[in-house]
Parts: sequence; structure tokens; C-alpha cells
Amino acid sequence: MKFTLISYHQRSSLALRSGSVHTLVHDTHPQGSLGNAHLQVVATPVSIDDIRAARTRLVGIAVRTPLVRFPADGGASEVYLKLENLQPIGSFKLRGAANAMALAGSDALSHGVYTASAGNMAQGVAWCARELGVRCRVVVPEHAPKTKTDAIERLGGEVIRVPFDEWWQTLVNRGHPGMDGFFVHPFADNAVMAGNGTIGLEIFEDLADVDAIIVPYGGGGLACGIAAAARAISPRTKVYAVEVETAAPLTASLAAGVPTPVTRTQTFIDGMGSGAVFGEMWPLVQSLLAGTIVVSVAQIAAAVKTLAERCRVVAEGAGAAPLAAALTGVLEGQKTVCIVSGGNIDLDKFATILRGDIP
Repeated sequence: MKFTLISYHQRSSLALRSGSVHTLVHDTHPQGSLGNAHLQVVATPVSIDDIRAARTRLVGIAVRTPLVRFPADGGASEVYLKLENLQPIGSFKLRGAANAMALAGSDALSHGVYTASAGNMAQGVAWCARELGVRCRVVVPEHAPKTKTDAIERLGGEVIRVPFDEWWQTLVNRGHPGMDGFFVHPFADNAVMAGNGTIGLEIFEDLADVDAIIVPYGGGGLACGIAAAARAISPRTKVYAVEVETAAPLTASLAAGVPTPVTRTQTFIDGMGSGAVFGEMWPLVQSLLAGTIVVSVAQIAAAVKTLAERCRVVAEGAGAAPLAAALTGVLEGQKTVCIVSGGNIDLDKFATILRGDIP
């Protein structure tokens, strides 16, 4: 594997919206009216050139994952699965982490690297840090699953557990008190989004006439990266964010026209959902996404089970959420791609789901 570091001097910004489907409402509020005292960067969509350059950097690092047709009942619906769970770390996050660290350059990484992550971005950063021979630390929320934290430690990363609110503040502040080194933001970073956007390149190479792409929504970096690629390659293709009903701030925000906090209930679905839309991502999400689709915890658990039974695919909750959304029929008649974003699920929870229960 070849991992090349180059200098990177650009910092940028971002773009989103629809659920049962919920649809796009353009924000007319001026910058600074969003109520986020820590808003420092306004994201803008990454360019197709940035995404193509990222793909070149990822050769030999990230896997070009397969796009396979889902065996839907009756065979009428055209639903496809983009299997990012087959990446070396079991998640798409390797793409963004590797691109961001390659662009950072050796000087920036000389004091090590760290991130704030529920587990998958942490594994991506730790994997790249191990390859580069630099120190890696990870701030994780206290609910982070053991499967993911064990994997971080196997990759040589140091795990630092903090309460969820403190973890979220690390994302807002782009750093954590007392920690030095290069901070890789898990989603609000153009280098990360460009890496994520390479998934979009692969989708359109394999299925040029796709109508819709469904992406799990956590912070928005995956959805916006793929949507930026879609806008450049196939403007007619719509990208939808899927949220779980126990943590659906984007849906609430799009309905209100401004970022709107919601009550977040913790479930086994740890890779998506929060209590608020990240301020920096709001303008980008509004401009790039077609809408949101909201599904229940039970629907996601059923999708995890269905993927295992019909496709022999192991998906975590967030990874199964796009299929759960597609199976609602809300996009019936459209050629739809579901991003199976990861497969890092605790085995005991997976076994519980296979028995027909909800962890």
C-alpha cells in the first residue's frame, strides 16, 4: 500500500433536505443567525475535481466496493446496495480519513493525530496513523460500542471516553482541551467529504441511470460528499438522508427552516443521529440534499436481519438504515442505491436482531 502525504493549504465548507419524504426548504436567515456561537467555518460543496483527486490518493488504501442488486420481493423494485461495510475497517470512513491525512502533510502530523468519533471514523484515522507511524488518539462518546473501541485499540489508537455532550463539543470546537496533534473532523471537512464523494464516482460508473441515493445521516459528511458528486455527474439524481425517529434533527430543521434541536434517545443505532444539526453543515445540507426519510428503530433492526438473511451482508444499524428507508416504498418505481455505510455491530446485538428482537 502506498500512502502519500502532500501539503494542503485549503479549508472550506458545505450544503441539504425531504422523509416520509420531507422536502427542501431554503434558508433565508443571514450568516450568524443560526445560534451557534462556535460557528467558524461555513462549508461549501466539494468540487468534482477534488473528488477525483481524492480517488487517486485512495488507490491502494480504500477498496472499490461492489454495487449489488437487492433481491426485493417479486423482483419488481430496483434497489441496489453499495457495500461500504467491505472496507478494511468495515466502514466508508477510511476514505475521508485517508484523504484528509494525505492532504495534511507530514509536518502537520508530526505531533500525532486525533479525532472525535463514535467508532468508525476513529478506526479510519487509527488505521491510517498506523500505516504512517504516527500517534493516534480518539475521543469517543461514552455509549460507543465495544466492537468499535476494541477495533480502535487493535489498530493502535488510544480511546478516551467522555460524556456525549463533551464529545459533541469537541466536534463544535474542532479540538479537545489538553490534546495536541492534527485534528481530523469526522464530517465537517472538505478533504473528508471529497474522500466520501469517491463513493459517488463509483456508483455512477456502475449504474449511470440511478434515480435516487439514500444515505444514513449522522453529521452530513457522507451525504454531502456523495451529493456533490451526483450534482456534477448526474444532476437529476436525488440524494436523500435517512434518519431514525429517535434522533432526527435534520428532518425537524428542514421543516422549521432553521436548525432545530430535538430530543435524542439512545438506541443500538450508534453510527447516525444526534440531537442537533451541526451548524457548519446546515447551509451545505440545504443546498445538496433532496430531503429526508425517517424510519423507526424496528424498521432498521428488520433491515439488519434482512440483509443478513437475503444477502449474507453484515450491517450495523446506520448501514442498514438506507435499506429500511427503501423498503418503506416511499421511492417506489425509482432505481435506488442504498449506502451500506458500515458493518461494525456488536455480535451480541447482531445475534439479538437475528432472533427477531431489538437490542
